[in-house]
Amino acid sequence: MTEATANTSAIFFDLDGTLADTAPDLAGALNKLRCEHGLPPLPLMELRPHVAAGARGLLLAGMNLHPENPAYPAAQERFLALYEKNVHNETCLFDGIAECLDRLDSLNIPWGIVTNKALRFAAPLVDGLGLQHRAICLVAGDSASHPKPHPAPLLMAARMATIQPASCIYVGDDERDILAAHAAGMKAVAAAWGYLGNEKPLADWDADIIAISPQDIFRIALSIR
Repeated sequence: MTEATANTSAIFFDLDGTLADTAPDLAGALNKLRCEHGLPPLPLMELRPHVAAGARGLLLAGMNLHPENPAYPAAQERFLALYEKNVHNETCLFDGIAECLDRLDSLNIPWGIVTNKALRFAAPLVDGLGLQHRAICLVAGDSASHPKPHPAPLLMAARMATIQPASCIYVGDDERDILAAHAAGMKAVAAAWGYLGNEKPLADWDADIIAISPQDIFRIALSIR
């Protein structure tokens, strides 16, 4: 299939767990917080499944703090401050992502990033990964009126790209990504290499397609209508 006959007009990616493995730096911030409270560090593999739920999931897993707990706001603020200092310390693109993005560029398929990560963290991370001048847009968790699973961030991305949502694909590693994509009228692709959470199984997310590896993405882009 030639560049001129590609069916997909744009692909949008989630950031944490889809484009980038941010778990080491997020877990590192949590373990620093645990250290400040006199607690031993937890293994990365124990914390990795909770990364998809952000600060809420990590503080529950690592500090046994629910958002309703009076101690939660201060712990969340401190955790985010620790993370902000190290957003791109050990974080890297998942294996195969760089090649996937290169392939999309070669096919003239624009791609962007839509994340629930706040812009204060997302922008320096995307910059550190060298993607800021390649992505057609960066929509952060505080960019739109509502975060995912609301469709607002994806609809904002489509507007920024001046592309109709129905011609777009969204790739993510959490069920809320699939819900947001469907609500926005986009094709939903589940990234099987991501964090996936620890709640509903991937097969039950109702994704249009499950991508086993990043190498699948450009093939999906050419096949979806």
